[in-house]
Amino acid sequence: MSLNSKLVAKIESEEATQKLAVLIDADNVQASIIEGLLAEIARFGEATVKRIYGDFTSPTNTQWKQVLNKFAIKPVQQFAYTTGKNATDSTMIIDAMDLLYTKRFDGFCIISNDSDFTGLAIRIKEEGLSVYGFGERKTPISFRNACHKFVFTEVLRPTVNKKVTTENKDKSNKTNNQQTSPQDVEKVEKAMTKNLTKKFPSPFFKEAAKNASVKDGWVQIGTFGSYLNRLKPDFDVRNYGYKKLSELVKSKTDIFEFEERKQPNSTTKTLYLRVKD
Repeated sequence: MSLNSKLVAKIESEEATQKLAVLIDADNVQASIIEGLLAEIARFGEATVKRIYGDFTSPTNTQWKQVLNKFAIKPVQQFAYTTGKNATDSTMIIDAMDLLYTKRFDGFCIISNDSDFTGLAIRIKEEGLSVYGFGERKTPISFRNACHKFVFTEVLRPTVNKKVTTENKDKSNKTNNQQTSPQDVEKVEKAMTKNLTKKFPSPFFKEAAKNASVKDGWVQIGTFGSYLNRLKPDFDVRNYGYKKLSELVKSKTDIFEFEERKQPNSTTKTLYLRVKD
């Protein structure tokens, strides 16, 4: 085998990712999250199948019709057979099972706020595949806990800065093009961030850190993060106003003490933490 062939084989092996089936419940999800949603899914693997289910003759799904072609999402039309019955859910579940039996996928992404998909998530997990759930904070806990990982779609919406810019522009037009002060911008940013941020559950984090520790109460940040995700599939540092777990931990000096340790045979440092006495 030539040097170039070996290099290509090495790159291909390093870039191997999960093949994911992405199933979207259009009746329960807003089209405004689509860019953030697909970017988040890309962190877990490759979306080899992207399908969305709903009644696209309904005015409520107009926004979805505008983005389907742009993001190469296959629509599955489902008329409502009777009032009060969700035919979309049934079709989506049947389709998911058909895809599951092909054994072509490493995992499924289920995007919905509906608890009806709890059983589907459990069934997929029983087959040894990964299940990633996406939905609003009102999504029932049963569905959230049935997934390996659950992401609240509120954190996937367009960034606060874009929203602030739009809001400032509208406000400026209403006030004869007067400039909005930096103080007003800051107030808007804080208000919007507050709406997205959950209260920090100190007792839960302290108990998790103690249980995840191996020696002298210390635990490596990556191990701690993995343990948190196993305990709470919907755990996400963005729900608390941070981008990284290390940033969140370092901000809680009243709860944790931490130190950075150099790894053996490496110049890289890794963060360790433990609960304060």
